[in-house]
Amino acid sequence: MTAKIREIAFDTETTGLDPAQGERVIEMGAVELMNHIPTGRTFHCRINPGKPVSEATIRITGITDADLKDCPPFGHPDVVDAFLSFVGDATIVAHNAAFDRGFLNAELALCGRAPIPESRWIDTVAMARKRFPGAPANLDALCKRFDISLESRTFHGALLDSQLLAGVYLELLGGRARAFSFEGANGLENGAVRPPALQRPQPIASQATAEELAAHEKLIEKLGAGAIWKTVN
Repeated sequence: MTAKIREIAFDTETTGLDPAQGERVIEMGAVELMNHIPTGRTFHCRINPGKPVSEATIRITGITDADLKDCPPFGHPDVVDAFLSFVGDATIVAHNAAFDRGFLNAELALCGRAPIPESRWIDTVAMARKRFPGAPANLDALCKRFDISLESRTFHGALLDSQLLAGVYLELLGGRARAFSFEGANGLENGAVRPPALQRPQPIASQATAEELAAHEKLIEKLGAGAIWKTVN
């Protein structure tokens, strides 16, 4: 039997940009993935940081001090214990993982808890930059590239962003058809024939620039009349 792969798509919202300067986590969201497929299990909480939220954070998230005044602090069992229980020993997937890891581990340190080591994190920014060199690698740009709807994203929110991230991560791994590569992922018994992967209703538009297309045409001309590229569209 193939071992199951459990991962957590994770996002934070914070009072500012640097935990070393005393900035704190105000919201966490997480989505459970099993064999790279969302299971429907999620984690979400807002956190009282014990300090004012910056104006920049309010503009980005819509979360104000008033929204957080009755929320528990990070060290409350409903936050830290519940979150660590949800994550377990799973790999954590984050967009710009160093940022979320830095804030999460700073909060864990304040509670006297062990940090989650870098070896357990996957950074989708690094994945995107490797796959699409020179292209924008922010979450919005990747959602648009992969035709993942941003309609409900009026503000940044930890749970919504972790849900979007789960979709982006799956596409960066090779697309939704990847789910068919896992034994037992669609309930088939050994020896059963798998159905063909679903195809996109519309082909993906070329991402090549005009300069790249021109360079390609020049290369084809050098290959001579028998080049296969001259026989197909």
